Amino acid sequence: MSNPGEADPRPIEGARQLAEWFAAGEKPKSAWTIGTEHEKFGFRRADLTPPAYAPQGIEAILHGLMGLGWAPIEDQGKVIGLKRDGASVSLEPGGQLELSGGMMPDLHAAWDELRDHLREVHQVSGPLDIGFSPLGFHPLVTREQMPWMPKSRYAIMRRYMPLKGKLGLDMMLRTCTVQVNLDFGTEADMAEKLRLSLALQPVATALFANSPFVEGKPTGLVSNRANVWTDTDPDRTGIPACVFEPSFGFERFVQYVLDVPMYFVAREGRLIDVAGQSFRDFMAGRLPGLPGEVATMGDWADHVTTVFSDVRLKRFLEMRGSDAGSPAMLQAQPALWVGLIYDDAAQKAAAALTRDWTLEEVRQLRLDAPKTGLQARIKGRSVREVAADVLAIARDGLKARGLGEDVYLAPLDEIVASGKTQADRMLDLYHGAWKGDAGKALTATEI
Repeated sequence: MSNPGEADPRPIEGARQLAEWFAAGEKPKSAWTIGTEHEKFGFRRADLTPPAYAPQGIEAILHGLMGLGWAPIEDQGKVIGLKRDGASVSLEPGGQLELSGGMMPDLHAAWDELRDHLREVHQVSGPLDIGFSPLGFHPLVTREQMPWMPKSRYAIMRRYMPLKGKLGLDMMLRTCTVQVNLDFGTEADMAEKLRLSLALQPVATALFANSPFVEGKPTGLVSNRANVWTDTDPDRTGIPACVFEPSFGFERFVQYVLDVPMYFVAREGRLIDVAGQSFRDFMAGRLPGLPGEVATMGDWADHVTTVFSDVRLKRFLEMRGSDAGSPAMLQAQPALWVGLIYDDAAQKAAAALTRDWTLEEVRQLRLDAPKTGLQARIKGRSVREVAADVLAIARDGLKARGLGEDVYLAPLDEIVASGKTQADRMLDLYHGAWKGDAGKALTATEI
């Protein structure tokens, strides 16, 4: 989850202005960039417990990174994030450390950024004897054993989440993801990219599955993280039906976002809890939590960040359907999507592959992928078969860029060839060399 953004005090004059806010993200292809975000669990090497904010925990790591040139982001006097050169480090609710990378010109630059970040984290966390592991769901601890970070937004969500679903607090505390942020050229380009990436997101969920354990035991699922999202908050998650409407565009998405209940309003450096209230009422000055106050464009920008669909539209597209994984897999995620939607021919091929998939079929695949992974089926084909086609398209797309970026697809090639995801391999180890010790999932995947 992002750090607080910069306020925009302009009053909202109508829905068209909100659509123009999205349209401001349109860029010529020559200006398209790549932004990767990933999260990881901290653990104390002595006993594998998650570090609290303080003492000698997450706060100390943030202060250590400040010594390497990162500037602090504070919330009520506590450092809850960092920023430097267009990138940021933020905290997830349970102390998961997130890098929100800068917008990079190519995948090689994104790979350099990832390695530099991991080097810096090692440098400051090593003396604290804290390691970090990128898994989709924490393999050991209960919800109650996870610490809470001192971030105002999370206090609001902590109260509200249980009112909307059974697993929302698990999403907050016990999951980690990797996502990529990519650009679009026009409204029509955005619509096609959003449709095909939503359709293929369950395929990515299966390819990147990396969370088979909960509280020390296998659950029968390959991605407990993805399963958690199916019972988090139906008002703001999943696959929005409106995206598959023939006339879908910015204005239609605005109406969808306006129907998503609010979480908070930022005023004078603090967050006001208005969870469950209507942004439409806010625009009209009738918000119960702030009577007479009228929404600004800054409020709109904040509200958009509370939409948790599998692919989120902001002024770019966020692909959100994958478990965190090894560094090679963290890099494979942006490689997959850049290959699919940054080359015209590849994008057309990907769109053609999914064109006859109905919304109902995609939603069913979204439910099946966390359970059966590569064996899930759509249109009579296994996800493994579909993934082979998807990878071929992505590889052609990357080769067309002429930068040698297709090398980053290698981990996904191996998964499709073997039929074994990261989760499958961990389960083999759990039943073999690990002798039923799911804690090995943390130490064996430390980055």
